[in-house]
Amino acid sequence: MYNLTQKLTAEFLGTFALIFFGAGAVCVDWHLRSTGGLGLPAIALVQGLAMAIMVSALGHISGGHFNPAITIGFWVTKRLSTLDTLAYWGAQLLGAVAAAFLLKVIIPDETWRNVALGTPELMRDFPTWSALALEAVTTFFLVLVVFATAVDERGAFRAIGGFGIGLTITLGILVAGPFTGGALNPARAFGPALASHHWLNQGIYWVGPLGGGFVAGLLYDTLFLRKTER
Repeated sequence: MYNLTQKLTAEFLGTFALIFFGAGAVCVDWHLRSTGGLGLPAIALVQGLAMAIMVSALGHISGGHFNPAITIGFWVTKRLSTLDTLAYWGAQLLGAVAAAFLLKVIIPDETWRNVALGTPELMRDFPTWSALALEAVTTFFLVLVVFATAVDERGAFRAIGGFGIGLTITLGILVAGPFTGGALNPARAFGPALASHHWLNQGIYWVGPLGGGFVAGLLYDTLFLRKTER
């Protein structure tokens, strides 16, 4: 068994990697704009791969959340105490902030300023309720896959669950990315927003993913995991 310090360190490192590569890919896309950039599929794949690799590498230590929306699913199903949940959130947000500030130091000012350091943004005139729905639904399926692969011991693909989780993030960004930036993760929005001082619509990236994660965790636990009395 790993102690809480080891688990929080794993959450810090995993979230750091997710934001460093995810927000970094957005910056690279703008930097390479003269040659067509990376494009949405590549940006989505980078973030999916980052999550897949980090879950595979560190998931056995902390559960591989790297996302407050996943952690809230563990909290609502009583797999984490309230204090541990808050500690996980703290480690995740610190990892996101550290990654964002490192990118800010490394990447040329002109590049990161033009994309607000990769902070997710809404498409112009996109309705708030639609943005909330997109972030909630895509995160719902992300957390559902986490429970089906990393939590449910009967899951057929538990050993390679990280790649299922990563692919779900890739799918979510491909659909939500053009409209909301495809955060699916409050930490993904918070870290770059803090470093770039770009807070527009920040609440959407908390309410939507946390709501989706809450419902997904509760649903999977109630419908598929909870033992029925005989």
